Amino acid sequence: MKKKKSLRGLLRWAKKTMKKKRNVAVVYWLLRLSVIAIMVAQFFNHNFENVFLCMLTLVLLLMPTIMERRLKIDLPNALEIIIMLFIYAAEIMGEIQAFYTTYRGWDTMLHTMNGFLCAAIGFCLVDLFDRSEKSSLSLSPKYMAIVAFCFSMTVGVLWEFFECAMDQLLLLDMQKDTVVNTISTVMLDPTGGNKPQIIRGITDVILVTDQGEISLGLGGYLDIGLLDTMKDLFVNFIGAVVFSIVGYFYVKGRGTGKFAKNFIPQVLEESAEAEEE
Repeated sequence: MKKKKSLRGLLRWAKKTMKKKRNVAVVYWLLRLSVIAIMVAQFFNHNFENVFLCMLTLVLLLMPTIMERRLKIDLPNALEIIIMLFIYAAEIMGEIQAFYTTYRGWDTMLHTMNGFLCAAIGFCLVDLFDRSEKSSLSLSPKYMAIVAFCFSMTVGVLWEFFECAMDQLLLLDMQKDTVVNTISTVMLDPTGGNKPQIIRGITDVILVTDQGEISLGLGGYLDIGLLDTMKDLFVNFIGAVVFSIVGYFYVKGRGTGKFAKNFIPQVLEESAEAEEE
């Protein structure tokens, strides 16, 4: 009964919110209808893994509403739309439509956006704590910006841990490989020491397996995920830095920045909370 009441409350909250945010509502329903159409098509094509991804996407699209209700905050329209587009771009376009492999910069763009969004979430959590009556702290803008940055980078690192675990346990290749033409490794040091041996001009790699030799024909050596992981963390770093700077000047001016207002969640006042309930 409690779960049913909670779900009904969430749906009522979403309905009221959508009435106030028409632009957000339009984007939400367009994305939702698109996901449902794709899910039906994937079902008839017997791609049941993609059907599950579509169902997961439908749930994730409710995340902004859930965040607003649980944290008692109001997400700016721009931030809410970006979150929904990010979810759609990652799950539907990236996974099902294979944009990750079709467009080389797709993964980079999403990891940059992820760094930005996670910094926004971290900033919001710190701001909620700072304004709480139970807290006796008065946090400086610099401290809040640093915490938001650290929160974003922590989420980025944990995600790379998850990708590595999935690659090792389920062989999913979430950490995409990179072809390089030069390697430097101490594994080939003939003395068994720590002197790196550099090999340049690599044009092919031959694998020797139980079934014979296989020429990969990739035009170079296959780096298994390391460069991809470092690139993902670096662009996450860029996104986190950008939002941390935006958040810093927003708090320093306490809400005077017009650009920052599009991305900084607002804490609901008690009267507004009671009205929403």
